[in-house]
Amino acid sequence: MPSSELNRSKKKVGFIVNPIAGMGGAVGLKGTDGKEILEKAVTLGAKPVAPARAETFLSGLKPIKEGIRLIVGAGWMGENEAHNQDFCCKVFGEQKKDTCPEDTMETAKMIVEEGVDLLVFCGGDGTARDVLNAVDAQIPVLGVPTGVKMHSAVFAVDPKAAARIVSRFLRKQLPLWEAEVMDIDEEAFRRGRVSARLHGYLLSPYEPSLIQGAKMASPMTESELRNQAAIAIYVTETMEDDVVYVVSAGTTTRTIGDILDEKKTLLGVDLFVNKKIVARDVNEKQILEAIEGKQAKIVVTPIGGQGFIFGRGNQQISPQVIRNVGKDNIVVIATENKMKNLKSLKVDTGDPELDAAFHGTIKVVTDYKVEQKVPIE
Repeated sequence: MPSSELNRSKKKVGFIVNPIAGMGGAVGLKGTDGKEILEKAVTLGAKPVAPARAETFLSGLKPIKEGIRLIVGAGWMGENEAHNQDFCCKVFGEQKKDTCPEDTMETAKMIVEEGVDLLVFCGGDGTARDVLNAVDAQIPVLGVPTGVKMHSAVFAVDPKAAARIVSRFLRKQLPLWEAEVMDIDEEAFRRGRVSARLHGYLLSPYEPSLIQGAKMASPMTESELRNQAAIAIYVTETMEDDVVYVVSAGTTTRTIGDILDEKKTLLGVDLFVNKKIVARDVNEKQILEAIEGKQAKIVVTPIGGQGFIFGRGNQQISPQVIRNVGKDNIVVIATENKMKNLKSLKVDTGDPELDAAFHGTIKVVTDYKVEQKVPIE
Protein backbone atom coordinates (compact mmCIF):
# COMPACT_ATOMS: atom_id res chain seq x y z
CA MET A 1 0.00 0.00 0.00
CA PRO A 2 1.45 3.44 -0.92
CA SER A 3 2.50 5.55 2.08
CA SER A 4 -0.01 8.30 1.24
CA GLU A 5 -2.86 5.77 1.21
CA LEU A 6 -1.57 4.21 4.41
CA ASN A 7 -1.61 7.62 6.13
CA ARG A 8 -5.17 8.23 5.00
CA SER A 9 -6.24 4.93 6.53
CA LYS A 10 -4.91 5.93 9.94
CA LYS A 11 -7.06 7.67 12.53
CA LYS A 12 -6.10 11.27 13.21
CA VAL A 13 -5.78 12.21 16.88
CA GLY A 14 -5.23 15.82 17.93
CA PHE A 15 -3.20 16.31 21.09
CA ILE A 16 -2.72 19.52 23.11
CA VAL A 17 -0.94 19.92 26.45
CA ASN A 18 -1.36 22.90 28.75
CA PRO A 19 2.16 22.71 30.23
CA ILE A 20 1.36 24.85 33.30
CA ALA A 21 -1.85 23.02 34.27
CA GLY A 22 -1.75 21.71 37.83
CA MET A 23 1.28 23.71 38.97
CA GLY A 24 -0.74 25.53 41.63
CA GLY A 25 -1.91 22.33 43.33
CA ALA A 26 0.97 21.18 45.53
CA VAL A 27 1.78 24.76 46.57
CA GLY A 28 -1.81 25.34 47.69
CA LEU A 29 -2.90 27.96 45.15
CA LYS A 30 -5.99 26.03 43.98
CA GLY A 31 -5.29 26.73 40.31
CA THR A 32 -2.91 28.45 37.90
CA ASP A 33 -5.21 30.73 35.95
CA GLY A 34 -3.47 34.03 35.19
CA LYS A 35 0.16 35.10 34.83
CA GLU A 36 0.38 36.52 38.35
CA ILE A 37 -0.75 33.27 39.99
CA LEU A 38 1.64 31.24 37.82
CA GLU A 39 4.54 33.47 38.87
CA LYS A 40 3.54 33.03 42.51
CA ALA A 41 3.38 29.26 42.05
CA VAL A 42 6.90 29.21 40.57
CA THR A 43 8.16 31.39 43.44
CA LEU A 44 6.72 28.85 45.89
CA GLY A 45 8.62 26.06 44.14
CA ALA A 46 5.92 24.66 41.87
CA LYS A 47 7.07 22.23 39.18
CA PRO A 48 5.27 21.27 35.95
CA VAL A 49 3.10 18.17 36.31
CA ALA A 50 1.24 18.12 32.98
CA PRO A 51 4.11 16.95 30.72
CA ALA A 52 4.70 13.76 32.74
CA ARG A 53 0.99 12.94 32.84
CA ALA A 54 0.76 13.63 29.11
CA GLU A 55 3.56 11.12 28.53
CA THR A 56 1.78 8.56 30.70
CA PHE A 57 -1.24 8.95 28.42
CA LEU A 58 0.84 8.61 25.24
CA SER A 59 2.60 5.56 26.65
CA GLY A 60 -0.83 3.96 26.99
CA LEU A 61 -1.46 4.56 23.28
CA LYS A 62 1.59 2.59 22.12
CA PRO A 63 -0.39 -0.62 21.42
CA ILE A 64 -2.32 1.31 18.71
CA LYS A 65 0.59 3.55 17.70
CA GLU A 66 0.76 2.24 14.12
CA GLY A 67 -2.92 2.93 13.56
CA ILE A 68 -2.95 6.64 14.43
CA ARG A 69 -1.54 9.92 13.16
CA LEU A 70 -0.80 12.33 15.97
CA ILE A 71 -1.44 16.05 15.34
CA VAL A 72 0.07 18.08 18.18
CA GLY A 73 0.78 21.53 19.57
CA ALA A 74 4.32 22.90 19.31
CA GLY A 75 6.99 22.47 22.01
CA TRP A 76 5.66 21.53 25.44
CA MET A 77 2.11 21.79 24.12
CA GLY A 78 2.40 18.22 22.82
CA GLU A 79 5.38 17.99 20.47
CA ASN A 80 8.04 17.33 23.11
CA GLU A 81 5.93 14.79 24.96
CA ALA A 82 5.20 12.95 21.69
CA HIS A 83 8.88 12.81 20.75
CA ASN A 84 9.81 11.61 24.25
CA GLN A 85 7.43 8.68 23.73
CA ASP A 86 8.78 8.00 20.18
CA PHE A 87 5.66 9.16 18.35
CA CYS A 88 5.93 10.73 14.93
CA CYS A 89 3.66 13.74 14.74
CA LYS A 90 2.54 16.73 12.72
CA VAL A 91 3.04 19.98 14.60
CA PHE A 92 0.84 23.07 14.65
CA GLY A 93 1.49 26.40 16.32
CA GLU A 94 4.60 28.20 17.44
CA GLN A 95 6.96 26.84 20.07
CA LYS A 96 6.99 29.19 23.06
CA LYS A 97 8.66 29.30 26.45
CA ASP A 98 5.53 30.71 28.07
CA THR A 99 2.07 29.70 26.88
CA CYS A 100 -1.36 31.23 27.50
CA PRO A 101 -5.04 30.33 26.90
CA GLU A 102 -4.94 31.96 23.46
CA ASP A 103 -2.23 29.48 22.42
CA THR A 104 -4.47 26.58 23.41
CA MET A 105 -7.42 28.01 21.48
CA GLU A 106 -5.43 28.82 18.33
CA THR A 107 -3.77 25.40 18.30
CA ALA A 108 -7.12 23.68 18.82
CA LYS A 109 -8.62 25.57 15.87
CA MET A 110 -5.74 24.59 13.59
CA ILE A 111 -5.94 20.95 14.64
CA VAL A 112 -9.70 20.86 14.00
CA GLU A 113 -9.13 22.22 10.48
CA GLU A 114 -6.84 19.23 9.89
CA GLY A 115 -9.90 17.00 10.20
CA VAL A 116 -9.02 14.91 13.25
CA ASP A 117 -11.22 12.08 14.50
CA LEU A 118 -10.67 13.03 18.15
CA LEU A 119 -9.03 15.90 20.06
CA VAL A 120 -7.34 15.06 23.36
CA PHE A 121 -6.17 17.78 25.71
CA CYS A 122 -4.19 17.69 28.94
CA GLY A 123 -5.21 20.27 31.52
CA GLY A 124 -7.92 21.23 33.96
CA ASP A 125 -11.26 23.04 33.81
CA GLY A 126 -9.66 26.22 32.49
CA THR A 127 -8.16 24.31 29.56
CA ALA A 128 -11.52 22.62 28.95
CA ARG A 129 -13.09 26.08 28.66
CA ASP A 130 -10.42 27.15 26.16
CA VAL A 131 -11.06 24.05 24.04
CA LEU A 132 -14.83 24.62 24.25
CA ASN A 133 -14.38 28.21 23.05
CA ALA A 134 -12.22 27.04 20.15
CA VAL A 135 -14.05 23.97 18.84
CA ASP A 136 -17.51 23.91 20.47
CA ALA A 137 -19.20 20.66 19.36
CA GLN A 138 -17.43 20.26 16.00
CA ILE A 139 -15.45 17.14 16.95
CA PRO A 140 -15.24 14.65 19.86
CA VAL A 141 -13.00 15.80 22.72
CA LEU A 142 -11.47 14.02 25.69
CA GLY A 143 -9.63 15.52 28.68
CA VAL A 144 -6.59 14.00 30.38
CA PRO A 145 -6.72 15.31 33.98
CA THR A 146 -3.60 17.33 34.81
CA GLY A 147 -5.06 20.43 36.48
CA VAL A 148 -6.06 21.49 39.99
CA LYS A 149 -9.75 22.15 39.22
CA MET A 150 -11.48 19.29 37.43
CA HIS A 151 -15.22 19.64 37.92
CA SER A 152 -16.03 19.02 34.24
CA ALA A 153 -17.39 15.71 32.95
CA VAL A 154 -15.11 15.64 29.90
CA PHE A 155 -12.16 14.12 31.81
CA ALA A 156 -11.04 10.52 32.04
CA VAL A 157 -10.36 9.34 35.59
CA ASP A 158 -6.60 9.33 34.93
CA PRO A 159 -4.11 9.33 31.99
CA LYS A 160 -4.12 5.55 31.56
CA ALA A 161 -7.91 5.48 31.49
CA ALA A 162 -7.81 8.21 28.83
CA ALA A 163 -5.62 6.01 26.63
CA ARG A 164 -8.06 3.12 27.01
CA ILE A 165 -10.97 5.38 26.05
CA VAL A 166 -9.15 6.64 22.95
CA SER A 167 -8.29 3.12 21.87
CA ARG A 168 -11.88 1.91 22.23
CA PHE A 169 -13.38 5.02 20.63
CA LEU A 170 -11.17 4.77 17.55
CA ARG A 171 -12.31 1.16 17.15
CA LYS A 172 -15.91 2.47 17.23
CA GLN A 173 -16.69 0.71 20.49
CA LEU A 174 -17.90 3.78 22.38
CA PRO A 175 -20.78 6.22 21.82
CA LEU A 176 -20.60 10.00 22.25
CA TRP A 177 -22.34 12.07 24.89
CA GLU A 178 -22.59 15.76 25.76
CA ALA A 179 -20.16 16.31 28.62
CA GLU A 180 -20.53 19.34 30.89
CA VAL A 181 -17.71 21.90 30.91
CA MET A 182 -17.67 23.49 34.36
CA ASP A 183 -15.28 26.01 35.86
CA ILE A 184 -15.07 27.93 39.09
CA ASP A 185 -14.01 31.43 40.01
CA GLU A 186 -10.44 30.92 41.28
CA GLU A 187 -10.36 34.14 43.28
CA ALA A 188 -13.56 33.16 45.10
CA PHE A 189 -12.17 29.63 45.51
CA ARG A 190 -9.05 30.97 47.25
CA ARG A 191 -11.32 32.89 49.62
CA GLY A 192 -13.13 29.66 50.52
CA ARG A 193 -16.20 30.03 48.30
CA VAL A 194 -17.16 27.71 45.43
CA SER A 195 -18.73 29.59 42.55
CA ALA A 196 -19.14 27.02 39.79
CA ARG A 197 -20.62 27.80 36.41
CA LEU A 198 -21.70 25.67 33.47
CA HIS A 199 -19.97 27.02 30.35
CA GLY A 200 -21.31 24.56 27.80
CA TYR A 201 -20.98 21.03 26.50
CA LEU A 202 -18.38 19.12 24.51
CA LEU A 203 -19.02 15.92 22.59
CA SER A 204 -16.96 13.24 24.29
CA PRO A 205 -16.53 9.44 24.18
CA TYR A 206 -18.69 7.84 26.86
CA GLU A 207 -17.42 5.02 29.03
CA PRO A 208 -18.89 5.52 32.53
CA SER A 209 -16.31 3.41 34.35
CA LEU A 210 -13.43 5.43 32.86
CA ILE A 211 -14.96 8.94 32.85
CA GLN A 212 -14.81 10.90 36.12
CA GLY A 213 -18.21 12.62 35.77
CA ALA A 214 -19.16 16.03 37.10
CA LYS A 215 -18.60 16.92 40.75
CA MET A 216 -21.71 16.71 42.94
CA ALA A 217 -22.17 19.00 45.93
CA SER A 218 -23.41 17.56 49.22
CA PRO A 219 -27.08 18.38 49.93
CA MET A 220 -27.43 20.58 53.00
CA THR A 221 -30.40 18.68 54.47
CA GLU A 222 -30.96 18.19 58.18
CA SER A 223 -30.13 14.48 57.95
CA GLU A 224 -26.90 15.25 56.05
CA LEU A 225 -25.80 17.80 58.64
CA ARG A 226 -26.59 15.38 61.48
CA ASN A 227 -24.59 12.68 59.72
CA GLN A 228 -21.62 15.03 59.24
CA ALA A 229 -21.74 16.01 62.90
CA ALA A 230 -21.85 12.36 64.05
CA ILE A 231 -18.82 11.53 61.91
CA ALA A 232 -16.93 14.58 63.16
CA ILE A 233 -17.66 13.74 66.82
CA TYR A 234 -16.32 10.22 66.30
CA VAL A 235 -13.14 11.52 64.62
CA THR A 236 -12.48 14.08 67.34
CA GLU A 237 -13.02 11.50 70.08
CA THR A 238 -10.40 9.25 68.51
CA MET A 239 -7.79 11.98 67.95
CA GLU A 240 -4.51 11.08 69.66
CA ASP A 241 -2.30 13.43 71.66
CA ASP A 242 0.69 15.03 69.87
CA VAL A 243 -0.26 13.49 66.51
CA VAL A 244 -0.33 15.84 63.52
CA TYR A 245 -3.68 15.53 61.73
CA VAL A 246 -3.59 16.64 58.09
CA VAL A 247 -7.24 17.46 57.42
CA SER A 248 -8.26 17.86 53.79
CA ALA A 249 -10.91 20.06 52.16
CA GLY A 250 -14.66 19.46 52.23
CA THR A 251 -17.85 20.17 54.17
CA THR A 252 -17.60 16.92 56.14
CA THR A 253 -13.99 17.56 57.18
CA ARG A 254 -14.84 21.19 58.02
CA THR A 255 -17.36 19.90 60.55
CA ILE A 256 -14.43 18.48 62.54
CA GLY A 257 -13.29 22.06 63.08
CA ASP A 258 -16.81 23.10 64.02
CA ILE A 259 -17.03 20.39 66.69
CA LEU A 260 -13.67 21.51 68.11
CA ASP A 261 -14.66 25.19 67.88
CA GLU A 262 -11.79 25.73 65.43
CA LYS A 263 -12.35 27.60 62.16
CA LYS A 264 -11.22 25.15 59.50
CA THR A 265 -10.89 26.32 55.90
CA LEU A 266 -13.51 24.75 53.62
CA LEU A 267 -11.33 24.44 50.52
CA GLY A 268 -7.86 24.13 52.02
CA VAL A 269 -5.78 21.62 53.95
CA ASP A 270 -5.32 22.43 57.67
CA LEU A 271 -3.12 20.94 60.38
CA PHE A 272 -4.49 19.94 63.80
CA VAL A 273 -2.46 19.01 66.88
CA ASN A 274 -4.07 18.22 70.23
CA LYS A 275 -7.46 19.21 68.79
CA LYS A 276 -6.29 22.71 67.85
CA ILE A 277 -5.51 24.12 64.40
CA VAL A 278 -1.80 24.90 64.23
CA ALA A 279 -1.68 25.90 60.53
CA ARG A 280 -4.37 26.77 57.96
CA ASP A 281 -4.46 26.34 54.19
CA VAL A 282 -1.03 24.71 54.03
CA ASN A 283 0.93 23.59 50.97
CA GLU A 284 2.98 20.45 50.40
CA LYS A 285 6.21 21.94 51.79
CA GLN A 286 4.52 23.12 54.97
CA ILE A 287 2.92 19.72 55.52
CA LEU A 288 6.23 17.90 55.06
CA GLU A 289 7.95 20.24 57.52
CA ALA A 290 5.16 19.81 60.08
CA ILE A 291 5.14 16.00 60.01
CA GLU A 292 8.91 15.44 59.87
CA GLY A 293 9.92 13.12 62.70
CA LYS A 294 6.37 13.04 64.06
CA GLN A 295 3.45 10.66 63.97
CA ALA A 296 0.78 11.93 61.57
CA LYS A 297 -2.58 11.01 60.13
CA ILE A 298 -4.49 12.21 57.07
CA VAL A 299 -8.23 12.82 57.23
CA VAL A 300 -9.89 13.04 53.83
CA THR A 301 -13.36 12.87 52.29
CA PRO A 302 -14.11 11.75 48.70
CA ILE A 303 -15.37 14.18 46.09
CA GLY A 304 -19.11 13.72 45.60
CA GLY A 305 -20.09 12.10 42.33
CA GLN A 306 -16.44 11.29 41.48
CA GLY A 307 -15.06 9.37 44.44
CA PHE A 308 -11.51 10.73 44.39
CA ILE A 309 -9.84 10.81 47.80
CA PHE A 310 -6.49 12.04 46.44
CA GLY A 311 -5.53 13.92 43.28
CA ARG A 312 -8.54 16.25 42.95
CA GLY A 313 -8.50 19.53 44.85
CA ASN A 314 -6.05 18.33 47.52
CA GLN A 315 -2.77 18.02 45.61
CA GLN A 316 -1.06 19.58 48.64
CA ILE A 317 -1.31 16.07 50.08
CA SER A 318 1.29 14.87 47.61
CA PRO A 319 2.68 11.37 47.04
CA GLN A 320 5.61 12.21 49.34
CA VAL A 321 3.24 13.35 52.09
CA ILE A 322 1.15 10.19 51.74
CA ARG A 323 4.23 7.97 51.84
CA ASN A 324 5.62 9.77 54.89
CA VAL A 325 2.31 9.43 56.75
CA GLY A 326 1.64 5.85 55.61
CA LYS A 327 -1.46 4.26 54.12
CA ASP A 328 -2.46 2.78 57.49
CA ASN A 329 -2.73 6.31 58.90
CA ILE A 330 -5.30 7.56 56.40
CA VAL A 331 -8.81 8.16 57.73
CA VAL A 332 -11.53 8.41 55.07
CA ILE A 333 -14.85 9.93 56.11
CA ALA A 334 -18.06 10.32 54.08
CA THR A 335 -21.76 10.63 54.80
CA GLU A 336 -24.08 7.74 54.06
CA ASN A 337 -25.80 9.77 51.34
CA LYS A 338 -22.51 10.45 49.56
CA MET A 339 -21.54 6.79 49.67
CA LYS A 340 -24.91 5.73 48.20
CA ASN A 341 -23.86 7.48 45.00
CA LEU A 342 -20.35 6.00 44.92
CA LYS A 343 -19.69 2.39 43.99
CA SER A 344 -15.97 2.79 44.61
CA LEU A 345 -13.27 5.32 45.50
CA LYS A 346 -10.42 6.54 43.30
CA VAL A 347 -6.84 7.73 43.72
CA ASP A 348 -4.94 9.74 41.09
CA THR A 349 -1.84 11.19 42.75
CA GLY A 350 0.29 11.30 39.60
CA ASP A 351 2.49 8.51 41.02
CA PRO A 352 1.38 5.24 39.36
CA GLU A 353 3.23 3.07 41.88
CA LEU A 354 1.54 4.78 44.81
CA ASP A 355 -1.86 4.68 43.11
CA ALA A 356 -1.47 0.93 42.57
CA ALA A 357 -0.66 0.46 46.28
CA PHE A 358 -4.17 1.71 47.11
CA HIS A 359 -5.97 -0.91 45.02
CA GLY A 360 -8.13 -3.11 47.19
CA THR A 361 -10.43 -1.80 49.90
CA ILE A 362 -10.30 0.96 52.48
CA LYS A 363 -12.39 1.65 55.57
CA VAL A 364 -14.72 4.65 55.38
CA VAL A 365 -16.30 6.19 58.47
CA THR A 366 -19.96 6.85 57.55
CA ASP A 367 -21.49 7.61 60.98
CA TYR A 368 -20.65 7.56 64.67
CA LYS A 369 -18.60 4.39 65.22
CA VAL A 370 -19.86 3.07 61.85
CA GLU A 371 -17.41 2.00 59.15
CA GLN A 372 -17.73 0.20 55.85
CA LYS A 373 -15.17 -1.30 53.51
CA VAL A 374 -15.16 0.34 50.08
CA PRO A 375 -13.18 -0.77 47.01
CA ILE A 376 -10.59 1.54 45.48
CA GLU A 377 -10.24 1.27 41.71
